Amino acid sequence: MGDGEKSVSGRHNFNVTCNASLMSAVAISEPFKQLYQGALLSVVIAMASTFIADNYGGPTMLYALLVGMVMNSVTQNAQLQPGIGFCSKTVLRVGVALLGARISVSQISSLGWPPVALVACAVLVTILFGMIVAAPLKLSRSFGVLTGGAVAICGASAALALAAVLPNHKDKERDTLFTVVAVTILSTTAMILYPLLAHAQGLSADHAGFLFGATIHDVAQVVAAGQIYSDDAGLVATYTKLFRVALLLPAVMVVSSFARGETHQKPYQLIPLFLIVFACLVAVNSLGFIAPPLAKTL
Repeated sequence: MGDGEKSVSGRHNFNVTCNASLMSAVAISEPFKQLYQGALLSVVIAMASTFIADNYGGPTMLYALLVGMVMNSVTQNAQLQPGIGFCSKTVLRVGVALLGARISVSQISSLGWPPVALVACAVLVTILFGMIVAAPLKLSRSFGVLTGGAVAICGASAALALAAVLPNHKDKERDTLFTVVAVTILSTTAMILYPLLAHAQGLSADHAGFLFGATIHDVAQVVAAGQIYSDDAGLVATYTKLFRVALLLPAVMVVSSFARGETHQKPYQLIPLFLIVFACLVAVNSLGFIAPPLAKTL
């Protein structure tokens, strides 16, 4: 083969390689192009809500919901839907899984068995109450589970985690939004009123902390209410609350089990992956492998 033929062949191979690389890059970037606009909007809403909460106080979740509701007409754009769906499902599940980094077995065991048993029973009774009351009010059983679980466990986080495994229906998004808004408002009100109530009743730091941890929904608001009362109350409130958060795993597993027949899930889909990660992080944190600063960041 002459030099000219070698040159032509070399250019041909180079062009083929470049075309193949370009096609691969296009194939990889296509999902990114579908997701980035909606995901970027979600990030902007999250950053704005966090900024407002950090500088003016109040729950970040509530601000995010209010900003999102204001921008509802914008989010109806078809180009934004894939990214918003990715954030509201995949990113949400990652966030729920990372809650496990804040919980350890030693925190829960330090409470003693009577408070632990009482909280576990209260969670079960509250979820059952939501299911029972939903029927006479002509509401769906899923709505009863959603509201009962949100009140019983950890407010908005529980509502979103439960919504992720409940069967899809036409009112699911509306029910989830209503639950998150309502439970956030109730939790914010409790954060303000419960320390005043505890002072009026002359409760000890342990009793006040247990009251806050067992009844207020959002973790940050539990900590805030406890610290308003006293440092000791804040510690008890936090551990009590984290035990409630730990009950999110069995609660979602049970709900997923009952919903499996309606959603036609396979047996291996019974335990969602994000809950497995949640349990693993609890175990890793219990063994002391997650430093406190890292746990807070996660």
